[in-house]
Amino acid sequence: MSKILLLNGTQPYPHAPGHLNKAFIERAEAWLTSRGHDVRHSAVADPYDIDEEIAKHQWADKVIVQFPVNWMGVPWSFKKYMDEVYSAGMDGRLGNGDGRSSTAPDENYGMGGVLTDTAYMLSVTFNAPRAAFDNPQDAFFKGQSVDDLLGHVHLTYRFLGLPQEATFAAHDVVKNPQIEADFARFEAHLAEVFEESAHVAA
Repeated sequence: MSKILLLNGTQPYPHAPGHLNKAFIERAEAWLTSRGHDVRHSAVADPYDIDEEIAKHQWADKVIVQFPVNWMGVPWSFKKYMDEVYSAGMDGRLGNGDGRSSTAPDENYGMGGVLTDTAYMLSVTFNAPRAAFDNPQDAFFKGQSVDDLLGHVHLTYRFLGLPQEATFAAHDVVKNPQIEADFARFEAHLAEVFEESAHVAA
């Protein structure tokens, strides 16, 4: 079975302590371990060793990245984790430069990542309702999808070479939560992702 890194990108606050994102991590672990997958954890808000975090990414077959979308992006502690861990890994452990060469300085930017056998999956929580996305009539997002909004996160993992799995999103979790339904959709999403992976591997 697969080796899975569960990365909790939550920054706890008094008004938002991160219980829901932790619950998604716990659901993922229970679902994965019940099917024989090997699971390890990281949490960006906890103390971490940079070399150990790099080693976890090298170990994993898949990284599930769980975080709340704060101000249209990742929490600040997750950005700090990226800056510290992923930058340190550019010594060859996660990437070999930016992919360009001195003989072709305009080609292959962003293609130096070495984790090409380690896929990633984003799982995110939003205050924004589902209807706000993929809707050209929406006054704020103006037709953007969830993946459009999170393009900078996708590019970060593409820079490290990781292939992308389908994104999961739980919407309207503050004003109109449907948590049990979200959990059921999440487990169905995991089943689709891991069944597809098993089929490809076979």
